[in-house]
Amino acid sequence: MDNSALAERLEAFAALLDLNGSGYYTVRAYRRAAELIRSTPADVAALVAAGRARELAGIGSGIEARLQELVETGRIAELDELEAQALPELVGVARLLGLSTKRMRELGHALGIRTVAELREAAEAGSLDSVPGIGPKTAARIQTGLAELSIVRPRRGMLLNRALALVGEVAEALGGEPAGDPRRASELSTRFAVLVPSNSLLQGVAALPQVVAILEQDESRVLGVTAEGYPIEVIAAMPETWEAELVRAIGSPEWVAAHPELPDPLPPPELRELYAPSPPPDLLELGDVRGDLHVHTTASDGKASVLEMGRAAQALGYEYLAICDHTRNVRVVPGLDADDVRRQAEEIAAANQELAPFRILRGSECDILPDGSLDLPDDVLDELDWVQVSLHAGQRAPRGAITERVLEAMRHPAASCLSHPKGRILNHRPENALDLERVFDVALETGVALEVNGLPDRLDLSGAHVREAVDAGVAIVCSTDAHSVRGLGNMALSVATARRGAVPRGAILNTLPLEELLRR
Repeated sequence: MDNSALAERLEAFAALLDLNGSGYYTVRAYRRAAELIRSTPADVAALVAAGRARELAGIGSGIEARLQELVETGRIAELDELEAQALPELVGVARLLGLSTKRMRELGHALGIRTVAELREAAEAGSLDSVPGIGPKTAARIQTGLAELSIVRPRRGMLLNRALALVGEVAEALGGEPAGDPRRASELSTRFAVLVPSNSLLQGVAALPQVVAILEQDESRVLGVTAEGYPIEVIAAMPETWEAELVRAIGSPEWVAAHPELPDPLPPPELRELYAPSPPPDLLELGDVRGDLHVHTTASDGKASVLEMGRAAQALGYEYLAICDHTRNVRVVPGLDADDVRRQAEEIAAANQELAPFRILRGSECDILPDGSLDLPDDVLDELDWVQVSLHAGQRAPRGAITERVLEAMRHPAASCLSHPKGRILNHRPENALDLERVFDVALETGVALEVNGLPDRLDLSGAHVREAVDAGVAIVCSTDAHSVRGLGNMALSVATARRGAVPRGAILNTLPLEELLRR
């Protein structure tokens, strides 16, 4: 089996594990392994056959065993068993409708049905409430939901990294082009679309491991649902209408409705939103970034050493990298005290000798204490090249209290940048009450930059807040907060989020050469 086939089988296995209620981290491990194998230039099957699969980062013993089974037999026996248990079509639709997947599986097994078509028939026959635990209200909710599937949107959006992977994998499999919310770098995606040439076989959509059910289909369009319960639309376009169809498939529905005649010139995808600002002539591009100013190592909660992170950043074409491990007050992960920070200086110096002229900066993600002071002594902070001041505890504090605490930290002479200012965790924790207008004023007063954090569940500042900061004249940094070599790839998410705020290149500090950055 080639790498693509191995990745597809692991992706299908991950989807069925998800549908069957396996833990989030188990499912994520298989999906990440599939992504890794798909992008690995080496022949993974040969590595597996030679007993060397664990040389690939992220391949543990469990995944190695599945890969060995795939290489030796061409299948994963448990995948077939899971498919019988999980009832993927029914569970995918249950998630889309916001219903209990456990209850839907029980219903399917009780009525002996597996498909959406059979579920419709059972609903129309009035059989649903004959199943224990399915009362008239639930039965009516299922029937109403089935009638409205084409317009249903999930209550929770998918994080951008996973959303981009989903539409990218489907587009690659069908020879098409990704579209929908992910193409606009929406922080949470609920609308997924892929445009394919008109001569494509839309019947192939049903065979994709990413799609567990087909909800609607005609000669030019297929509406499916993914294992996670998200609708995905595959649209066939003729060559002469391809460009217009792609623009419509990418733009938000509101933006498309407001532009019945497509504008010329078109804004970039990230700004095809209703009321989005106009792009500047020097809109930030990923290639403009010269370095990453917020990454972690094994000294705190990272997965790679200083040297490993430096080599990976250098391989990306960067000129510099700031090591910003946590300090002790963060508590939930290991942190560095003053002595640790000074010992790390020796490791950084050794790495710089090896990587020169590439430069690793001494930095810290320094916790903001309850009184607004910083979690390292001033003499240590004075030694550092870059200091991210960061609030981790107290995100639910009242507006006045949290604002005063952050402003006090920003006024510290060593402060370089405020990490993930609004403290949000997408789908888990809303933005804090920090008064950004006051933060902007102090940022202008002190020269402290604000971060666009590239972690997929943060993307903080958001695009809208980036626009406000740029309008106020505040400097921005696009960083990854990477905790691994792989995490450095999140710069693309940070840059895309900043682009949603129509940010010009000159507003981003880490587009500057190192000497100019350090002179600020």
